[in-house]
Amino acid sequence: MNYYENALKVNEEHRVILSNIHVQEIESYLEAIMKADKVFFIGVGRVMLALETMAKRLTHLGINTSVVGAINEPPIGPSDLLVVGSGSGESLIPKQIASCAKRYEAQVAHLTSNSQSSIAKMSDVVVNFHCGSKIGGGVFESIQPMSTLFEQSLMIFGDLVCLELMKRKGLSFEQVSKNHANLE
Repeated sequence: MNYYENALKVNEEHRVILSNIHVQEIESYLEAIMKADKVFFIGVGRVMLALETMAKRLTHLGINTSVVGAINEPPIGPSDLLVVGSGSGESLIPKQIASCAKRYEAQVAHLTSNSQSSIAKMSDVVVNFHCGSKIGGGVFESIQPMSTLFEQSLMIFGDLVCLELMKRKGLSFEQVSKNHANLE
């Protein structure tokens, strides 16, 4: 059955992508999150879904997070961070929101596959996943369609970042679980 062969190939794709993100980019991203008063997230489509999982987990770590466009979104300011997810770095809505955040003197972190994009050029921190996007490019070809590998890697990357932040903040699993939703 192709399912098992594909599972092995996709797991290998994730290993390659996640292990080839430059350590300094990861470190810069971690530092930006830790020094921000509030962390905002913007993306579109499946990228936004991956970013929402990151925002949720950061909330469990006691980090003040918001998703751009949510009904309870606070204002952004100079002590805040906007995280922009866009494989191509040219998505219209994230590009406009990043520009707006810069007007309010917020820091911008860009999670992308195109470190030469319009969004990357206005960002303070760029984390390059080196995989293809909807406009092509990237140094790694996936067996999966469009930007699937980027979206999946983005979600796993978010969880890996949260593990590191837990360590740096000295948080136990028990402490983190106290911030989990309880209206279930």
